[in-house]
Amino acid sequence: MAKRILAPMDVHERGETIIPIVAALAKGAGSAVRLLRVFPVPDRVIGSHGRTVAYSDQEMARLTAEGMSDLGRIEAQLDGISVESVVRFGEPVEEILLEAEAFEADLIALAASNRGRVRSVLMPDVAERVARKGPVPTLTLSG
Repeated sequence: MAKRILAPMDVHERGETIIPIVAALAKGAGSAVRLLRVFPVPDRVIGSHGRTVAYSDQEMARLTAEGMSDLGRIEAQLDGISVESVVRFGEPVEEILLEAEAFEADLIALAASNRGRVRSVLMPDVAERVARKGPVPTLTLSG
């Protein structure tokens, strides 16, 4: 049984569809869950007149707060389960694999986008690349 489940979330797509499965697995095994949100490293924000509106560190702080808010909403669905939430910046596959190692995850659970076979072979999505490269079993929900 998986005692540590890493659940990367993409709250703007299908990421949350895996939460009921993660909840059932975690409750059944007494697992700890780490929710992860990965954002690309932001550039500074330039206004319409070419002036800097926000520097990258300010944008990171804004995205961190937004990510933690989104994860907090998801965390509420995991009532009675030990849950941590983390926001990281970088390339999603790389950050997920690094977090799996840091958390000592036994399982990575994430939702995959519903795409055709040819497109998946030519351009795999994040879930497919994590499943291929992951150091631990990966549960992917397609649909």
